[in-house]
Parts: sequence; structure tokens; C-alpha cells
Amino acid sequence: MNFFDRLHDRIRTVDSVVSVGLDPDQSRIPDHLAEHDLPRWAFNRRIIDATHEHAAVFKPNAAFYEDPDGWRALEETVAYAHGKGVPVLLDAKRADIGNTTRQYAKILETVDAITVNPYMGRDSLQPFLSNEEAGIFVLCRTSNPGGEDLQDLELESGEPVYERIAALADLWNENDNVGLVVGATTPDELEEVREIVPDIPFLVPGIGAQGGDAEAAIEYGLADGVGLVNSSRGIIFAGENQGEQFAQASGQAARRLKERLNQYRE
Repeated sequence: MNFFDRLHDRIRTVDSVVSVGLDPDQSRIPDHLAEHDLPRWAFNRRIIDATHEHAAVFKPNAAFYEDPDGWRALEETVAYAHGKGVPVLLDAKRADIGNTTRQYAKILETVDAITVNPYMGRDSLQPFLSNEEAGIFVLCRTSNPGGEDLQDLELESGEPVYERIAALADLWNENDNVGLVVGATTPDELEEVREIVPDIPFLVPGIGAQGGDAEAAIEYGLADGVGLVNSSRGIIFAGENQGEQFAQASGQAARRLKERLNQYRE
């Protein structure tokens, strides 16, 4: 089974398309965990315990782990999530050429899926695309305000860059392992991208702290019921001021998001 087959089963099992972003900003980790040998791992373990029954995937962002203790915390986090039966999507936005991108792609021996950057073209993504069991989410139309600086530029054909990326991703999807990252903060563009690629699942960020459109995320983000809607800060820091009860608040936030999204699922 490839990643999207496994994701389909996971979504059915927990009746959820929620992606829980594990972005453990050390300045926001509760004080009672700060003295732990690996505070980020201690924090993530409690978040996973509280949210796994509502999570289709866990999505750690590599930026929060890029130091020696961070990578140890990430390894523990991935193993623990897998032990709970939850796949892991690493938000790393990787891509390069030659041996460098082959080295980047080795992370797929540990995680189930990854986000990649299409700016350097197909050869920069080939080691990822050729992994038939992994999920490859290509950045298409991101949820940040500055995304329009490049992604909305019109090509000579009249199409914006993000639409060309969607069309290319469809061509690259030879192993049925490609998804797209399309933000919920631009619902009209979500709809446009779905028209171009009717069968590719989306990872839709921007629902939590960025205030994206939940209904559009479901209507256009899922392909045959498969897709992901991510919230990071809105879940993991829901109990930021609640001391040792922080994880309970995160579990409640994940459940509420699941129920909110399920209102729009068929």
C-alpha cells in the first residue's frame, strides 16, 4: 500500500482529516517540561497522547528540530506516533539537485511523507517521486500573504505560476504518490487548483491560527475522501496558559476541529 492508500484507511479509522502540526517552539513549552532531557520530545509525547484519536497524521515541521537534541526529539516523536498507528508527514520543503536531493530523500526511510519545493524542477524532486510508498506534497499555493509574490505571477500562457505547478504535479504523479499544498486562506484558488487536478489530494494549511476557510478546505481539498487539513499552533498551544493541563486542552482543540470539518464531509 502506498501512502495515500494508508492515509485513506487512517481517515476512515478515526473519521478525521485533521493533520496535527507538531511545531514545539521551545519558548512556548510549559515550564514543568523545560528541565526534561528532551523538552520537545516530552511536549510532543503528551500532545500525541491527547490528540492521536483525532489525527489523520502528525506533521512535524523540520525547522523546530534542526539541532542535535532536536533531531533526537524528532526521532522519538516519529517512533511514538507510529506506535500509536498514526503516519508522519515531515514538513521540510526539501529539494535540490544531484546527490544532495538524494540525501534529502533518505528521510523517507523514517517518515511516511514529506513536503517538497518545486522551484528547481522535476530533477530536484525525482528521488522523492520515485519512492512509490511515500507521500510527496508539492508546494503549490501557500497560505502566507507573501505567497502571491511569485505564485500569482502570470506566465506567457496567461496562467499563474501556481496553476502551472498543479499541472506539472499531475504529470509527475506516475506512482500515485503526489499531493499538493494549497492554503485555505485562498479559497477561490483552492477551487481553481481542484479543477486542474481532480484526483490529487491536498494538504491544506491555514485553518488554525491563520483563520482559513474550513468549508472550502473540505469541499476542494479532498479527492475521493482523501486529503488533510492542518492546524499546528491552534491545537498544540490551545492550553498554553493551563500548566500541566495543556495537553488536555490540545486534545479538545483537535476534537473540535475534527467535528467542525466533518460537518462538511459527505
